[in-house]
This record gives sequence, C-alpha cells and structure tokens, in this order.
Amino acid sequence: MDNRHEVREFLTSRRARLTPDDVGLPDIGTRRVAGLRRSEVATIAGLSVEYYARLERGHVAGASTPVLDALARALRLDDTERAHLFDLARAADGIPTSGRPRRRSGARSAARPSLLWALDAITDGVAFVRDPRQNLLATNALGRAFYSPVIGDGGRTPNLARFQFLDPASRDFYPDWDRFAEMCVGIMRAEAGRDPHDRGLQELVGELSTQSETFRRLWAAHDVRDHGAGTKRFHHPVVGELTLAYEEFAVTAEPGHIALIYTAEPGSPSAERLRLLASWAAEVPAVESNAQDLT
Repeated sequence: MDNRHEVREFLTSRRARLTPDDVGLPDIGTRRVAGLRRSEVATIAGLSVEYYARLERGHVAGASTPVLDALARALRLDDTERAHLFDLARAADGIPTSGRPRRRSGARSAARPSLLWALDAITDGVAFVRDPRQNLLATNALGRAFYSPVIGDGGRTPNLARFQFLDPASRDFYPDWDRFAEMCVGIMRAEAGRDPHDRGLQELVGELSTQSETFRRLWAAHDVRDHGAGTKRFHHPVVGELTLAYEEFAVTAEPGHIALIYTAEPGSPSAERLRLLASWAAEVPAVESNAQDLT
C-alpha cells in the first residue's frame, strides 16, 4: 500500500507542533520551519538522521516495533496517535486494519435481529450503531427520535459526517459545533489509517473535501482521535438542550462497527427531557424502520 503521502504529512505535522523546550533541548540557531528539526527528532528517538529522514519521507514499510515506539516517544504521540502511526506502518506493509478482518468490497450483511433487539432493549438512553464511514446504521426507538434531524425523510442512509459538514441544521443541533467537527474528522482520520483500502471512506472524504472548506482544513491537519467516553451537548428541535454522557463499544461481530449509548444523569433536566422525547417518539410514526442492512 503506497501511503507515503499520508505518513509524510502525519510525521511532519507532529514534528511541527513541538518546540525544543517541549523536549528539553536548547533552542539554537535560526529555524526555517516550525517545530523541531529532523536531526533533533532523530537524536531523541535514537535513530540516525538519514533513517529518520527516510521514515518522514513516508518509507515506513518494514519499520520495527521498537523503532516505531521510539518515534512515538520522540514525537510525544498520545495513545491514539501512536496507534495511528502503527496503523500506517501496517498498511505500508500490506497488513490490513490493525488485525481487523478486511470487509470484502461491496459485501453486505443483514442486520442481525439480536443486535436490533439489544438496541431496542435500551429504553432510557439513545443507542445506535455506526460504521467507519460515519453511516448511522441502526438505532433504538429513542435514537430515531433523537437523531431525527440527521435521519430526515429516510430516503438515504443517514451519515453523521455529511450532516455535520453539509447540513446547516447541524449548527443548531450541535451547540459545540467546532468541537464536534474536530472530533468527527479525527475519528475519520484514524479509520482511514486503519483501512486505507476502504473505497467508501475515500469517496466520502473526497465529497466532503470538495464541499466544505472546514472539513478540508481539518483533514489537512492530520489530527486523529478516538471516541471512547465523555460528555456532549445537543440542542434537539423538540425538547431543547440536552447534556448527555456517552460510552462507545466495539461490535465484535461486525468488525469496524461501533455501538454508542448516550445517557443523562439521573434526576437531571436532561433526563427529564429525554423522557419527554421518548413520549413524543411514541406519539409519532417512526422516521425509519430499524431493520436496515449493515454495510
């Protein structure tokens, strides 16, 4: 896999954000570019300048685990960035998706009833499954009501990234729009590193890059992140502001698919508004059947 451009841009951007003071080195001489010099990174990593320069040009195929670990430490990579570096190296070596089985192009697997039952069993929180392309594949009843601005009329598989960057309604739905945008792109960047063969993800990146200057700028930054757990704010058109905690879970039977659950603190105003949303959802027709294909 020729991903040298991706490797080069990632390593260069990580080096550019560090200063000599960050790594305990004296700041000597005039710097023509931002950040550390190649020679400084090589010294910290215990590599020759020639070898580090080769790595930064994108030639990471064959790099050993100790070399990649040393490089991650020298560049002060966090856990997500370190995993991304290893994903890029695996891709260069032709090893797919961090050990995940690679999905066959065009392959489709029916939504398993047991997965849909599991989602529907969650009645007090928003539960949904998305794929690496940010497609919203399945939700529980409350999730369909919660994501009604994203799902729309159900004519097309709802996509969280398209909604984020191409739908003006996202500015209202996400009060912290800039934070959500950075998170969305960072997650997509990490997924692209895991599976550079994902044509659907490549096409989505191309579509968003041509239509959103913000997406184009964030994608060029090469920042990566995972979702994990945390708290987000939303503004729902029916019940107003919600502050929800989220937890992410891997759907091991569907490699690359992620289940997320949003819940509100018991007794909080957001918990009451979620109950109101559930009542509203029970009174209106479902936007879309939950029996979708997981692609």
